[in-house]
Amino acid sequence: MLSASFGMASMPAWAATPQDTLIQAWQIDDVISLDPAEVFEFTASEVLGNSYQPLVGYDVNDVSDIFGVIAESWEVSEDGKTFTFTIKPDLKFASGNPITAADPVFSLQRAVKLDKSPAFILTQFGLTAENVEQMVRQTGDMTFELEMDKAYAPTLLLYCLTATVGFVVDKELVMSHAANDDLGYEWLKTNYAGSGPFTIRDWRANEVIVLERNENYSGDAPELARAIYRHIPEGSTQRLLLEQGDIDIARNLGPEEIKALQDNEDIKFESGIKGSVYYLGLNQKNEFLAKPQVAEALKYLVDYSAIAETIMDGKVKVHQAFLPEGFLGALNDSPYALDVEKAKALLAEAGVPDGFSVTMDTRNTPEITGMAEAIQQTWAQAGIDLEIIPGDGQQTLTKYRARAHDIYIGRWGPDYQDPHTNADTFARNPDNSDDAAAKPLAWRNAWDIPEMTAKADAAVLEKDTAARADLYLDLQTEHQQTSPFVIMFQEIEVLGERTSVDGFIIGPSFNDNSFRKVSKSE
Repeated sequence: MLSASFGMASMPAWAATPQDTLIQAWQIDDVISLDPAEVFEFTASEVLGNSYQPLVGYDVNDVSDIFGVIAESWEVSEDGKTFTFTIKPDLKFASGNPITAADPVFSLQRAVKLDKSPAFILTQFGLTAENVEQMVRQTGDMTFELEMDKAYAPTLLLYCLTATVGFVVDKELVMSHAANDDLGYEWLKTNYAGSGPFTIRDWRANEVIVLERNENYSGDAPELARAIYRHIPEGSTQRLLLEQGDIDIARNLGPEEIKALQDNEDIKFESGIKGSVYYLGLNQKNEFLAKPQVAEALKYLVDYSAIAETIMDGKVKVHQAFLPEGFLGALNDSPYALDVEKAKALLAEAGVPDGFSVTMDTRNTPEITGMAEAIQQTWAQAGIDLEIIPGDGQQTLTKYRARAHDIYIGRWGPDYQDPHTNADTFARNPDNSDDAAAKPLAWRNAWDIPEMTAKADAAVLEKDTAARADLYLDLQTEHQQTSPFVIMFQEIEVLGERTSVDGFIIGPSFNDNSFRKVSKSE
């Protein structure tokens, strides 16, 4: 575990926040690892987005504007299959080690070889543990090539490299901590080897994450000396601490807390539409959920508008397709609404007119729990007995990734800004076996879809933008009607801030959320 040089334990439980420190309250129980090759959760993605750097980035207000971060430039071969990257000179890691082409080559090869949850973002280009050293190859001190198996849509690779799995790690530092050929994995799970504006100084599971200014950062130095996340799950507690000035930003305020703070002149709110969607995953290993009519019935047993206007008021919009609004080819039709009689007819058609019993794994946040309880009530109207199984973020995710659930209620955020990011997980499942190499959401729910997988594969190779958008519209329409996913809402992120805080950027993905330019007035 990381250790911080200043003692959190010696600080009072709650005190006025220091001028050079940003303190955020957030439920951070979903953090499993700090290794870019493994991170696949919301909180850790944001932490890494502020502490590591990718080869390329994009303007969060115009994601089509892609620019170099660690890469100075890149070229694409005539056949469209090989990218040649040139690294910017004079960049350093927080350790002081210079950044050369050896570092991104090592980072990409390492992520593929370790084959953790986000590895598919890279392996979809034909990279494997066996061939990655040949496909990702250093050609000079500051240049390297990345060869793909096919000529994919032009921006797909670049967008994929903006995901956390593409973040560049310090090869020399990581390998100095390697043990038993693990490529430094055990060490980097709880340590730091990046070059971003902040360093990660401390992570205590379900307690605190501490970041400190990186004195070797190549860009404009952050004004803040440090940024701290405190694990505070309850929105009511966050509201109280925000009012008292004990925290600078509250991240989990519910509609009631937001309304209660509206007239407080010391508090302001920021919001931004996210790419994340809330959904239910129905495991097709369950004999009842595997019936197509049951899946369709459950889509008619959610009171989408009531949830959006009460439990999630101001924090979501109804959205029922796997591509969020703002992405190329996003489908904005919402054909489902609460219709108990239609659902009952579908259940009767499925041979379960009296309903059935089923469980739902539910992360114990107020919002997720509130949605689950609302769904429990409407499902009961059709005879479905839903048992809610609460757990923290790690518990529910671990069970879901082992496809040991009946139903999982969760939130999915895009890994990069190309439509394939969600098609690849909601509408592709190249191998449905329990020991499959790729384990997207379709796999987690044991949904075997060879024909839909082929359609998703075709869409990612289409070069014409308009034609590609049409392919994704068709794919979403079919998915909406046939999938074991009940896609319900698109997230609107809302921050409650002290008015002294300025400069927090809410991006479309959580690793785009940035406090690098945050300042605090007296």
